[in-house]
Formats: sequence, C-alpha cells, structure tokens
Amino acid sequence: MAVPGSLRRQPASRSLVSHCTHHHIVVFLLTFFSYSLLHASRKTFSNVKVSISSQWTPFCLNSSAPELQPYELWNSSHLFPNAVEATLFLGTLDTIFLFSYAVGLFVSGIVGDRLNLRWVLSFGMCSSALVVFSFGTLTEWLHFYNKWFYCCLWVVNGLLQSTGWPCVVAVMGNWFGKAGRGFVFGLWSACASVGNILGAFLASCVLKYGYEYAFLVTASVQFAGGVIVFFGLLTSPKEVGLPELGADEDKVGVEEDANRPLMGDDDVDDDDRNYSIQATDNDNEPKAIGFFQACCLPGVVLYSLAYACLKLVNYSFFFWLPFYLSNNFGWKEAEADQLSIWYDVGGIIGGTIQGLISDVLQKRAPVLAVSLLFAVGSLFGYSRDLSEYLLCTKAVFLSLSGFFIGGPSNMISSAISADLGRQDLVKGSSEALATVTGIVDGTGSIGAAVGQYLVSLIQENLGWMWVFYFFILMTSSTILFISPLIVREITMLLHERRLRMLAE
Repeated sequence: MAVPGSLRRQPASRSLVSHCTHHHIVVFLLTFFSYSLLHASRKTFSNVKVSISSQWTPFCLNSSAPELQPYELWNSSHLFPNAVEATLFLGTLDTIFLFSYAVGLFVSGIVGDRLNLRWVLSFGMCSSALVVFSFGTLTEWLHFYNKWFYCCLWVVNGLLQSTGWPCVVAVMGNWFGKAGRGFVFGLWSACASVGNILGAFLASCVLKYGYEYAFLVTASVQFAGGVIVFFGLLTSPKEVGLPELGADEDKVGVEEDANRPLMGDDDVDDDDRNYSIQATDNDNEPKAIGFFQACCLPGVVLYSLAYACLKLVNYSFFFWLPFYLSNNFGWKEAEADQLSIWYDVGGIIGGTIQGLISDVLQKRAPVLAVSLLFAVGSLFGYSRDLSEYLLCTKAVFLSLSGFFIGGPSNMISSAISADLGRQDLVKGSSEALATVTGIVDGTGSIGAAVGQYLVSLIQENLGWMWVFYFFILMTSSTILFISPLIVREITMLLHERRLRMLAE
C-alpha cells in the first residue's frame, strides 16, 4: 500500500545540509547578531532600572554636577518624590515602548515586503542606536531630566526597533525552507536571548561607572552592527545567482515537499493540491500580500492572540526580572543582572529542542501545548519564596521557566511565523513573510505592552506572588487560544499513524 504524500517524511537534516552554502551561514550570523544587538539595547534599560530610579528621586544627589542655569532645567534630577512613583513611570515607559513597537511592527512588516529588507533593517538599527544614546547617555551628561522628553524618545525608539524582527525573519525565510525549519529557526531565534545575555553582561561590566555608560556601550555596538548589515547582508539567494527557495526541490521527486510549509492542509489529497496552490499568473516578480489578506490566512489570528498572552509573560520576565530580584531579595543590581541570564539560557535551549521535536512530528501546536503546561508548573514553583535556596537552585528555576516559556515564544515568533507566511495560499505571492511576522509579533507586543503596566500595578497593590498568578493565567490563555490547532494537529498525527500502520 502506497503511503500518501502528506505522510512521506523526508530526511530534513540531510536536505538542509545539501542546500547549505557559505551564503546561508553568513545570512544566519548577520541576522542573528543584528537582532541580538537590538535586544541588547532593550535589555540595558531593564538592567539599570534601579540606578535610574535612584537618580530620579531625592535619595541620589549629584553633588559633582556643574552649576548650569537655570537650575530647574539642568540640575534637577528629582523627577519623582519617591521610588514608588519612579517605578510606576519606568513601567509606563515599558508600556509606551511596547505600544509604539507594536504599531511599528504592523507598519514595518508591510514596508519590509515592499522595500529592500537590508535598507530597512540597517536604518532601524542605526537610528535606534542614536535614540538610545540620547535617552540614557546624552541626557545624563547634560543633566537634562524631563518626563515628556523621555516618553517621546521611547516612542521613537519603539517605532525604529520594530523594523528589526519582520526584516530578519523575512530574510531567513527567503534563505531557509521547510526542511529543518523548526530546528534552524529554533536555534536562530536564540538571537533575542543572546541579546539579553549580551546586554546584561555589558551593563553589569560598566554599571559601576554610571548607568549612562551602559547605554553608551550598547548603542555604539548596535550602530556598528547596522553599518555592517548595510554592506554585508544578502536578502535573498537571487542576489548571488542562486535559485529561489524551492525552485531546485521541484526538480527532484524525492524532495518535492521540501518547501511545503507545515501550515498546509495535510488532509487534502496531493492531486487536489496541484490545482489549488499554483500561481495563476506568469509574472516572475512576487507581489506583496495585503494586510487584511494576511490576517485572513489560516492560523494567523489564533497564533497572534496566543502570542499576545505569551509575549506578555516573556517580556515581563525580560523587563522586570532584574528589578524583582534586586527589589524583592535585596541583591546588588549587578548580581541580579547576572542571575537573570539563566532565564535566557533556558529560552535558547528550549527553542532549539522544541523546534527539533516539531520538525520530527511535522506539527508545532502539540509541542507548544506540552511546553506551556510545564510552564504553568514552573511559574507556580517560582512564585514561592526562593530566598532560602542556594544560588544554583534559583538558577535552575529560572532556566526551567525560560525553557518552557521562552522556547514556545521563540517558536511562535520565528518558525511558526515563517510557516504562516509560506503556506500554500500565498504561493506566487511570496512577499508575505514580513507582513505576517509583523501581524503576529505586533499583536504579541500589544499584549506585552498592556501587561507591563499591569505588572507594576499588581506588584504595588498585591505583591509579587500575585504577579506570578497573573502569569499563570496568561500562560493558560495561550493554550486556550491555540486549542483548535492542538486538537486538529493531534487528530492528524493519530490519522497518519493509523495509515502508516496499514501501509506496513
């Protein structure tokens, strides 16, 4: 009995290796480190919140500052009467950043599909570096403190940084097909966690000289990275004369499914596919998909809503973890920054392993469901008082949380976004990756933006334990949103298993 085409499992690793060139490696590294640098500059802000809060309250008097007139404009760093109000404003800045970042993602995805991805990415990196330098370094050097100025800079920074993720995912989607996509994108999506680690390391190294130097170092490195991207990044194989993604697979019968995305309808017969997924025109130039067309693609809305809940939790750890460790346990800020790295280490390992498992199963949703169920348990464990535990035990708890929360977050924002942007319905209109990625990540950022302000309010009124209960609720909501996809893919796995047993 012949096995249906939807059940044929090709050796993904062998196909991946056979199509990998040095151009693929360069693209992988450049996109990886470009987004790592963007995240490093964001992490700097979360790592120096305690120092900024001290500077903005009467507790910290800058007696060495030169006497500039008028005094109220140049020398008054007392933006707030106490640390509580300063903390609330820091949470407001996080919310402002994420809202502008979310709006920017919807726009940047559309722009990225219509302009050169390399230009958009490089412009965003260099411009964002200048804004970060102005926010954290220039204002401190000039002793200029103004709430509205900080808010305006952070709005602009969110819009500029939004150019990063849709562009790098689109470039990676142009170079890497379905074969091993879960593993490749799972490994590559560690760029955000590596950026967090890099930002925490750079901040902890120079924080003793003043928080302004942490912003200076990360902004300088990010600007240099933007220049390198502008001169070195190849956005698609055709720029070096290589065949377009999937063109060579169509010539080989054994590998005919190499670029078919996981989001395709596996229960449709192969013969029916041949009539339903082919482009209707002969125009070789791909056309960019519309925003509302992208929203109507199967799975886009469900994964976007799920990612809104999950990114809220992930970014709350990102923005508030060092502050929580320092504020709740009385640790030094540099020590809290270094321990928070273990959450990102868990995210790196989780995204890679779960991506590999989803490649083997050729299904993403069941892997996400299992990981998120374990995430609920790890969050409940971390909500307990960890002050009595050894440092290594605290690191293990953080790593587990990162593995089960950061891993699924990385999968949705990278591999699954690429699947959604490469599904059968958009063949012949391949310029959809940046738009779909912008929709998924933009919706996620809206949820994360609302969450950051809620975290500060819950913490102030109810305490940190209720913050973790809130995280458990959001993680459970993530599972609820993708439950139709979970049921559908598990049913398909069982159906495929029965057919293989009959074929044997």
